[in-house]
Amino acid sequence: MAIARLDLKGSPNIGVYALTCNTLTILPVKLSHEKSQHLMNILKGDLVYTTLSGTMLLGIFAAANSHGIVLPQYVTDEEVANIKKTWNEKGNIARIPGKYTALGNLLLVNDYGALASRHLTREPRILREIQDVLDVEVVPGEIAGLPYVGSIATATNKGVLAHPLLRDQERDLLEEVLKVPVDVGTVNGGVPFVASGLLANDFGVLIGPPTTGPEIVIISNLFES
Repeated sequence: MAIARLDLKGSPNIGVYALTCNTLTILPVKLSHEKSQHLMNILKGDLVYTTLSGTMLLGIFAAANSHGIVLPQYVTDEEVANIKKTWNEKGNIARIPGKYTALGNLLLVNDYGALASRHLTREPRILREIQDVLDVEVVPGEIAGLPYVGSIATATNKGVLAHPLLRDQERDLLEEVLKVPVDVGTVNGGVPFVASGLLANDFGVLIGPPTTGPEIVIISNLFES
């Protein structure tokens, strides 16, 4: 498995501007050909270039696994069509109604399960729709006592990297729901919101350039297992 440093839009917060799973990586429009090729070489799968809700905050608004993508209700028909055009019949795509639109911050997902902020799981209809799209069980939970589980952890089918203040009972739940080993760490030189500076799937890992050697060791050991 490959691991490399990368910035997007001049920022080390690559997880804010992009989203990846094993079959698809969603990227901001007007990304250079050189960076696109680098991403494809590391993460494999299909590349989609789009905005979401008219912004480049792709990793904040969307959550995905190999089964599907959930998007906020304000994503446009054109933006959905951009994803469908490339992904075709490889996965489900749905816009999720409700006042909480930062689904990437509120869901931590792999192909085995999903941990969701209680903000989302309070509404059974929304919970059922997310489960149907992602085709996994969705369980409410927190990380480090915080509800923003998608922003303070990154999950693949090999492991979960979580906020350094992860509690023991939260670790146990993560391992039960996502069915992979869990470790704690930071990115970009000490940032605990690990999803902001990390893009990872089963094929490769991209990290923000300020990420230090010790941080990379933890990331490599976890996601290469």
